[in-house]
Amino acid sequence: MKKSKLPGVNIQFPISQLILQGKKTVETRTYPVPVKYLNQEMWIVETPGKSKNFKARIVAKVIFTKSFRYENRKQFYLDQKRHCVTPDSQWAWSNSPKWGWELKVLKVLRSPVAITQRVGIKFTKEIEF
Repeated sequence: MKKSKLPGVNIQFPISQLILQGKKTVETRTYPVPVKYLNQEMWIVETPGKSKNFKARIVAKVIFTKSFRYENRKQFYLDQKRHCVTPDSQWAWSNSPKWGWELKVLKVLRSPVAITQRVGIKFTKEIEF
């Protein structure tokens, strides 16, 4: 595989797996996609979340194509099929603004690639492998 140097976005397991399976096509956050990351290839850095069964690893290459704000709870849950967030999830609708990040998976890696550099809370600066 040709080496690539790209920024990474941290997404917790098992949510990351829904993206890899094509079930989740909208990532949700409390802020819009930073403009510098729109339409830019990025790595998904899968983080273990509560499982703690592995260290952060690269699992796919994606592009975030659009960012939009959900205006209310009803609108948020009408889009549940795309973002896969249920009302009992830790990422459920709250009083904070919610944003949807439409994404396109460009490549799922055959095997995850462990990263040795420190990952950020939300984004990881350029990762090369």
